[in-house]
Amino acid sequence: MRYITPAMIASASVALAATDTPKQPNIVLFLVDDMGWQDTSVPFGPDTTAYNRTFHTPAMERLAASGMKFTQAYACSVSSPSRCSLFTGANAARHRVTNWTYARDESTDGVGPNDSIVPPEWNINGVQRVPGIPRSYVGPSFVDELRDAGYHTIHVGKLHLGSTRTPGEYPYNWGFDVNVAGGPNGGLATYLSEKNYGHDENGRRTSRFAIEGLEKYWGSGTFVTEALTQEALKELDRARDYGTPWFLYMSHYAVHVPIDRDMRFYQSYVDRGYSPKEAAYASLVEGMDKSLGDILDWLDKTGEADNTIVIFMSDNGGLGAHGGWRDGAQHTQNAPLRSGKCSLLEGGIREPMIVRWPGRTEPGSVQPRYVMIEDFYPSIMEMAGLSADSIRPDGKRIDGISFVPLIDGTSDPSAHRPLYWNFPNHWGVEGPGINFNTAIRLDDHKLIYNYVTGEKELYDVGHDITESHNLADERKDLTDELSRRLGTYLRSVDAQRPTLRSTGKPLPWPDER
Repeated sequence: MRYITPAMIASASVALAATDTPKQPNIVLFLVDDMGWQDTSVPFGPDTTAYNRTFHTPAMERLAASGMKFTQAYACSVSSPSRCSLFTGANAARHRVTNWTYARDESTDGVGPNDSIVPPEWNINGVQRVPGIPRSYVGPSFVDELRDAGYHTIHVGKLHLGSTRTPGEYPYNWGFDVNVAGGPNGGLATYLSEKNYGHDENGRRTSRFAIEGLEKYWGSGTFVTEALTQEALKELDRARDYGTPWFLYMSHYAVHVPIDRDMRFYQSYVDRGYSPKEAAYASLVEGMDKSLGDILDWLDKTGEADNTIVIFMSDNGGLGAHGGWRDGAQHTQNAPLRSGKCSLLEGGIREPMIVRWPGRTEPGSVQPRYVMIEDFYPSIMEMAGLSADSIRPDGKRIDGISFVPLIDGTSDPSAHRPLYWNFPNHWGVEGPGINFNTAIRLDDHKLIYNYVTGEKELYDVGHDITESHNLADERKDLTDELSRRLGTYLRSVDAQRPTLRSTGKPLPWPDER
């Protein structure tokens, strides 16, 4: 494991200056669904953990060895908010898609044990490229900008940006030339071709989460992760003939529930003594990793590797709140991080991220500074040689900040930069850091505020990754400062908060308690 040093930066800069300006790079954005920070054999923390030893992800190991590993990469705690921030560059507090979306005009908020609290009227219809859809955010798309700059753009897998019967549900409306199996689905009915990916023998949908567009694989024994990979490779073969740079958004449905067994890998985990549940989950992870390996192999075989940037990321933390899918006590499946998906504790928002940019990332390097999901918009734009001003001509603001300087070592955009999360919703289950919370991270400290109870949790996550020591009472000065910063920011972006049913009045901002 190597960390970036000034000598490495100087050497890379000299080498870059000595070469001709390269052609526009191809870009692969490989996004995994619900993959936790620990769901890999690549350690993203200071130590190799029991979970790291559970999983077998040789392609991720290969990518990390040839690129840069980001150990503090953050997303939102739920899928739709992360994906909307990824595409528009806007923080979730601004775009207001704060819970997961699916059916038009229908909220997915659950009902908690205390029904006196009402979630806000958040943007249940997701993000859009055109106005006119109620309860949605109209924003830009970095994919549109890539296509306008001459990129051939390919979407494979899960989109989950706009609700059904809205323009935002279609990848083509976000700037993609090609769409394979993408739509409004937040998950999938099944990974199994034996069940036609959620259709009956007559082709009728048996689930609202049925995957469309993979009919050729029905009944073939092809796990959906493999089917998507094969389609992606075919599209890459076609893209090479166009003579233009290309962008592949390889957005897997894996490792989202249901945890079906990928029989290519399942038995090996059973043979190692894992339970059927854990073996099934590990097989999902390894199947996703094989997809990454197949794409890396294609890049090597075709000679495209040296001019292709590969970015690996997950959209939120691993599932830990729903009992029955995994072994062990609830909220422990991302240990040493606390909690999981939908929590603003580290287990719900810290993600595995790797970037390989030939000639720019030092092989085997580690970047310990933090980045946020909305940073991908300006970063990918800069990687493509394009600009992404914080305020666009249409007046829309890009909240993200490019992490390219962290790759080059030219500056540290994360220093003293606050990160923000807002989840004024009820997800449907209870757990640590889940439901009606908002949070800020500034340097090493993170404050979580619960709108309902008024509780504040302050953690030094730079030194207490398990978030086991709440400093809120000990560091009242810092608690107050971060509460003020968080409240000021939320008001500045017109963020939302829950209300009290009996009065209809909103609950206090963090700096009002």
